[in-house]
Amino acid sequence: MALSVEVKSLEMHFNMSKERLTTLKEYFLKMVRKELRFEDFVVLHDISFKIEQGDVFGIVGLNGSGKSTLLKLISGIMRPTKGNVKTHGTIAPLIELGAGFDMELTARENIYLNGSVLGFSKKFMDERFDEIVEFSEMRDFLDTPMKNYSSGMVARIGFAIATMTTPDILIVDEILSVGDFKFQEKCERRINDIMNSNTTVIIVSHSIDQIERLCQHCLWLEHGGIRMIGDSQAVCDAYKNT
Repeated sequence: MALSVEVKSLEMHFNMSKERLTTLKEYFLKMVRKELRFEDFVVLHDISFKIEQGDVFGIVGLNGSGKSTLLKLISGIMRPTKGNVKTHGTIAPLIELGAGFDMELTARENIYLNGSVLGFSKKFMDERFDEIVEFSEMRDFLDTPMKNYSSGMVARIGFAIATMTTPDILIVDEILSVGDFKFQEKCERRINDIMNSNTTVIIVSHSIDQIERLCQHCLWLEHGGIRMIGDSQAVCDAYKNT
């Protein structure tokens, strides 16, 4: 079986300020005087695993265990401090939906703007426009500036754009918790459709039921390291019993 993702000896460090500064002015003064002190904060350490093409791979762990950081490293949004990530094929990262929108523009304008950022032509976006709008259920608000949208409304548009094509690798970070219950079910059906097309899917979710229902294999992160990896049911059972 061909590999979709290869993660080898991955580490991610952040420089965290050791001082509590109350104003931006105070920060810049200390920076100019070279008085700022930082400490090395390790978010992920010694992470190695492989994901086969077509696998549905879950990542679980408590808040702060490094799940979202790992997804950003796999998707190429961030670069690791050490180690490397190899991906094979196109990637659609459903992370921080709507982060690339211009909130002063309307939803209609942002759909075309976001499509352009993703490399799609205007002709292609014209052909997919109605599909995006129908899925998001936001037709009545298309010409409203997105600064007036709730976070859930923004996420609906973002999800509809991100899933309008079938990528080789789909990365999902808590997206299925977006919107009301019916829209969550709709998102999950769309994810299932993509799964059935031999796309590799990587999912982070706080819902263990969701991971058990959707995933074949699972990685359990704890304090930035791998606690367990393997069959999804076995990992979820162990995670629930801690």
